[in-house]
Amino acid sequence: MPEGDTVYLAAKRMTAALSGQRLTRGELRHPRLAEHDLSRLTVLGVHSVGKHLFTRFDNGRSLHTHFRMDGSWHLYRPGQRWRRPDHQARAILTTQERVAVGFLLHDMALLATQDEHRLVRQLGPEPLNPDWEQKTATIAAQRLREQPDVEVGIALLDQRIMAGVGNLYMTEMCFLLGVAPWAPMREVDPDAVVALARRLL
Repeated sequence: MPEGDTVYLAAKRMTAALSGQRLTRGELRHPRLAEHDLSRLTVLGVHSVGKHLFTRFDNGRSLHTHFRMDGSWHLYRPGQRWRRPDHQARAILTTQERVAVGFLLHDMALLATQDEHRLVRQLGPEPLNPDWEQKTATIAAQRLREQPDVEVGIALLDQRIMAGVGNLYMTEMCFLLGVAPWAPMREVDPDAVVALARRLL
């Protein structure tokens, strides 16, 4: 499953490619969204929260996508051959200069931009948040302290405690901390765990 840094990088690249650009094609191939045409909308930017991605438009709405196990966004030039088959495309956002294709995106929704928080309010602090500060780190560490008997690996994967850590980073963190993933949280320093997650991501 893609980790938080993969989603963060996708948002950064898509923002650079699409921000401020008007869509000449905005097709959603999802049963609940197929009737929506996003063409003629202008992309304001793309924002990530944990493993969630929000593409924001100038009509006050956002396209929410989640990579799950095998989803991804690819960027192409018009006319360039796609690296995955057409039938796997779930979203196609085209401007004069770029084509963004979302492949195998199982979770998709259109919602008011001001309501994005409703889909991510259950998430814990996100180490990749540019507004990360000591207070945020303290909150994440406290949530870990509240799980003394939970296995370290399970606690690190709990997105309600800290958003964006997946299996790859969980195993790497356990190795660097010198602790087995099945050891209880009480055997590690939560502040060190949070600092390491922030540094690695």
